[in-house]
Amino acid sequence: MRSSRLLSILLLLQTRGRMTAAQLARELEVSVRTIYRDAEALAASGVPVYGDAGHSGGYQLHDGYRTRVTGLAPGEAEALFLAGLPGPAAELGLGQALSATRLRLRAALPPELRTEADRLRRRFHLDAPGWYADHAEVPFLPQVADAVWRGRVIEVRLSAGGVCRLEPYGLVLKAGRWYLVAGPGPCTYPVDGFLSLAETGDEAGPPEGFDLAAHWQAAEAAGPQQADVRLSPRGAARISCAQARALAVGGAPDGADGWVRATLPVDSLDAAEREFLSLGTDVEVLGPPELRARLARTAATLAERYG
Repeated sequence: MRSSRLLSILLLLQTRGRMTAAQLARELEVSVRTIYRDAEALAASGVPVYGDAGHSGGYQLHDGYRTRVTGLAPGEAEALFLAGLPGPAAELGLGQALSATRLRLRAALPPELRTEADRLRRRFHLDAPGWYADHAEVPFLPQVADAVWRGRVIEVRLSAGGVCRLEPYGLVLKAGRWYLVAGPGPCTYPVDGFLSLAETGDEAGPPEGFDLAAHWQAAEAAGPQQADVRLSPRGAARISCAQARALAVGGAPDGADGWVRATLPVDSLDAAEREFLSLGTDVEVLGPPELRARLARTAATLAERYG
């Protein structure tokens, strides 16, 4: 903790010039006495930091003491400062890390690049959420991110109903809302819809060759799709996508034989066709018409082939 603070003091003095002990204390949220001790430690370790007493005094570094990042073009430095969104980083538990990284990067930049980066930061602000979107609380986002990063299977209880075992493939931030892409499926789950979360201890990750960005772009290009279906109890329990399975199991009763009717999210018509064909006679697709027609054609082909 102290080593990180010492580095922060060094970088603050490098980027801002002379600073009083009180200013440093406010910036780092410590006492003035702590700053005095840290300044002495820096000087003892060979860092050329010195302090002047008096009203206009303060700590500063000897001229020329600086580390630099070389090889960065102006556009590259500007892009680095625009790359990190503080809001999403804070939600992932990385807010302090992002602030420290930007401070270190700015301190290491040559003066001409630092001027351009500061100018860019003053002129552009990236706000990920939509203008009228309510900011939903996402209490389990850090745990989900950790499971994605370490490849750990999680068990979640969904606001839509049901408990699901998920194999995290990746996280996506869309219009201020976080989504988990997970298997089996894969399916997409809004993380703010998780009511509880537990790590199972089992390892899992995306299948070989899975491209999160390509998957998301394909899903967006297809647009949100749904299927209106009737399902037997066995069919509802066999749906591979945990989110859809939870909706199916909790569907409205449709007859005395235990069948239910539900509207289920589907990633694409192709994926839906494969899913519902695997359920055989335990499902009846009522819509959309294109999906129903696809299944009818396939069923007719199978009947002819095996008739």
